[in-house]
Amino acid sequence: MINAVPVDFSDPALAADIADGLVGVEKVLAEAAVTEEALLTEASRHLIDAGGKRFRATLVLLAAHFGDSRDERIVPAAAAIELTHLATLFHDDVMDEAAIRRGLESANSRWDNTIAILTGDFLFARASSILAELGTEAIRIQAETFTRLVSGQVAETLGPRPGQDPLLHYLRVVEDKTASLIATAGRFGSMFAGAPADVVARITAASHALGVAFQLSDDILDVASESAQSGKAPGTDLREGVRSLPVLHALAPSGPRAPATGPYAAGWPEGGSSQAGVPVAGAAVAGDARLRELLSRDGLTDDAEHAEALALLRAHPAMDAARADLRRWSDAARGEVSGLPDIPARRAFEIMCDFVVERTS
Repeated sequence: MINAVPVDFSDPALAADIADGLVGVEKVLAEAAVTEEALLTEASRHLIDAGGKRFRATLVLLAAHFGDSRDERIVPAAAAIELTHLATLFHDDVMDEAAIRRGLESANSRWDNTIAILTGDFLFARASSILAELGTEAIRIQAETFTRLVSGQVAETLGPRPGQDPLLHYLRVVEDKTASLIATAGRFGSMFAGAPADVVARITAASHALGVAFQLSDDILDVASESAQSGKAPGTDLREGVRSLPVLHALAPSGPRAPATGPYAAGWPEGGSSQAGVPVAGAAVAGDARLRELLSRDGLTDDAEHAEALALLRAHPAMDAARADLRRWSDAARGEVSGLPDIPARRAFEIMCDFVVERTS
């Protein structure tokens, strides 16, 4: 079942149009999964049928309202973006050895790594086939986006270079691996709808910032949620030794940092890098040394130690620092949105900016 991202339902026409568009997207996704190999069809439908918020598809449909939202290319473009995203999830679960995805057994667990990898490849191919019908510019943009997706994954796999700020490395990974596809979603929607070039550019920038915020909110949810609210078992990143944003703040040499004042710095929105300011009050907390010791490991396979680390991190000022970063990126997206034409779709964009923050509260 689809748990769609909230839009401004105070405007019935916009709400109905987004809902109709998502129905169309689901139809294209279902058709794209069909192949003569029964197992490949079943594996492809595994995550499609598991649902999700269809965040990226919704963004395509919403961005189209700044032009001709009825253009016949909009729904296929939204489906292609969603297929690309689904393909990355199959590959991510193999690399992370994840057992759960969207509350269900991951494909690599249900079948094996080979089936999961090939299914991801198949969905990438299906997305490319759809975009080929939309023109060479769509293929070019998709290829550039896919390059960034792979580059971000490689950067995440290799980790920070010697002497590189771990938080800035993390940001580079997020911008490439997550935000690039979300930015393309906004770009496709507005571009195919024939929006003016300046509007397309602003929507792309807003979607990029929103994409970063979306990943930051996922990192926070992985720690803060008491259930599988993020679509994964709580504390999955901790168990796998992933250095998510809260973990990086907790491991920072001088503790979590409050934002400094000033212009954009090293890619972070207004306020600069989270390490650029003054220490967060109360950063020295009980259990800090123990938490650092646990987080410094490659992973936490022992259930008792995993639960201990999760409890310590939830109470640590690192969580406040991560939430401050999230709010800054959401505000950066909202700043771009504020320059868009004053139509119901702009208000819906603003609600999406609020959504990525509120889902962590």
